Amino acid sequence: MATRETASPRDIALPPARPRVKVGDRVEVELVGEDGGLEELAFDIVTDKQADFAAGFLAAGTPLGRTILGQPVGATVPYTLAGAVAVRILSAARSERPPAPDRAAAREAAIQEAVSKANLEDAVRLALTVDVKWGDYDPEALEAGWGGQPPT
Repeated sequence: MATRETASPRDIALPPARPRVKVGDRVEVELVGEDGGLEELAFDIVTDKQADFAAGFLAAGTPLGRTILGQPVGATVPYTLAGAVAVRILSAARSERPPAPDRAAAREAAIQEAVSKANLEDAVRLALTVDVKWGDYDPEALEAGWGGQPPT
């Protein structure tokens, strides 16, 4: 009587694990549009403080970052934003580019500058309104003195 050999679990070759997207990876994705169109993007996933999308650094806390983090390469994940219906992860590997150490301070300065400009525009509009009705308000002096400088 012949005996059959059986393979032990150690002898069975498992397919290699697909890498999963993580912070610090260079990622290539395809956005799948509602119309079936595809748009390829490549970026590095970084912490929110290091994000600078114009330079190719996507914040992990963005909708796209949250959608793909932890997903395996090759996965197609639902993603409904800005005309897209899904995102397909094409590749993910450790990035070799160092991100900016902290972009949060630069973003905060830009926000403060924008708020100050909006406040100035509101103050000038108010001054023009008051000047038309009652006179004696000089919007140009207000602009010249904005930002801590005394009006001229």
